[in-house]
Amino acid sequence: MLAAFTLNTVESLPVGLLEPVARSLRVSLPAAGLLVTGYGLTVAVASVPLAHVLRAVPRRHVLAGLLAALVVSGVVSALAPSYGVLLAARLPAALAQALFWAVMGPVAVGLFAPGVRGRVVGALSVAGSLALVLGVPAATWLGRHSGWRLPFALPAALGLVCLVTIAVLLPTSRPEEEPAAYAAGPDGRRFATVLAAGFLSATGAFAGYTYIVAFLERVSGFAPGTVSALLSVFGVACLAGVSVTAVLLDRFPYAALTAAVAVQAVGMLGLYAAGGRPGAAVVFLVLTGGALGPVFMAAQNAMLHCAPGRTDLALAANSGCYNAGIAAGATLGSLLLPHAGPRGVFLAGGLLTAGACAVLLGGHLPRRRRRPAGRHLPRR
Repeated sequence: MLAAFTLNTVESLPVGLLEPVARSLRVSLPAAGLLVTGYGLTVAVASVPLAHVLRAVPRRHVLAGLLAALVVSGVVSALAPSYGVLLAARLPAALAQALFWAVMGPVAVGLFAPGVRGRVVGALSVAGSLALVLGVPAATWLGRHSGWRLPFALPAALGLVCLVTIAVLLPTSRPEEEPAAYAAGPDGRRFATVLAAGFLSATGAFAGYTYIVAFLERVSGFAPGTVSALLSVFGVACLAGVSVTAVLLDRFPYAALTAAVAVQAVGMLGLYAAGGRPGAAVVFLVLTGGALGPVFMAAQNAMLHCAPGRTDLALAANSGCYNAGIAAGATLGSLLLPHAGPRGVFLAGGLLTAGACAVLLGGHLPRRRRRPAGRHLPRR
């Protein structure tokens, strides 16, 4: 859980420190923004290849290596003399994150009985969600009072604690022999459905979320100070949604995912339709935030149930698709914003999320059975 919190904090760490980093290293804000988008693209591209290459290495050794990469990344980032060094220093952490969720999921749930594995996935996701609610805001506050380098260094200390703990305590076993190495009910069709829905929902969510500040200021009419408070409300709603959904994962692994995507669609389309009224904007903002975290968590949990092969490779595919959706959503939003404005961006995001919901509902339809060859209906 601490590793999940640390890695998710590192991923979004520069968001609140773009201006100090840009001033210190004498680069533009868009260039500083590549510290986030480049990280996300690396995760999207590297997840499946890394999981495949390291599929035979004991998980304790893999996790220790990932956390060592995180520690090195944090130290070099904090000492980076130039923008190029800082950008390169974030690459090891991005590669670590690309593999972390694929490996940690089966390892963590494999330590517990099958009946409570959904709650284990939920606990990891709660820790990851705390990065947005606590980790990034704390790093932003610290960076504004002590400079940006200290917030970049602290994750290295947390990563070192995780590294020592896992290297000493985690059992060593062959990956294919671990209790959660294979899904309980392999289903290729459902696997493809979850992947497609995850990509569409992530694209829709981040087409809008990337420009949530512009929406709240220009459409809803909130003052900048109020927008900052509403972003905290959004993060708390995300954490609450993850906590509530975690309780339901063991009993309703697929329905939980469909429900989360449906709530996200309602929230985004509600912001488009009624976001001009401040009260309604807050309600639909909370719905959107309350669904954003549970979607990824429920998709990861579904992979543990339906993966047609090894669960670590399935989780890597899911993480890669979701991060590809994040990048696609941010790109789509940037293309639509000049022409459709913030409301149009949320309309597009809501429609894409509704499409993800339709994909999931279609995946629940029973398959048509083929009539065995050589058999015919009797004539009347």
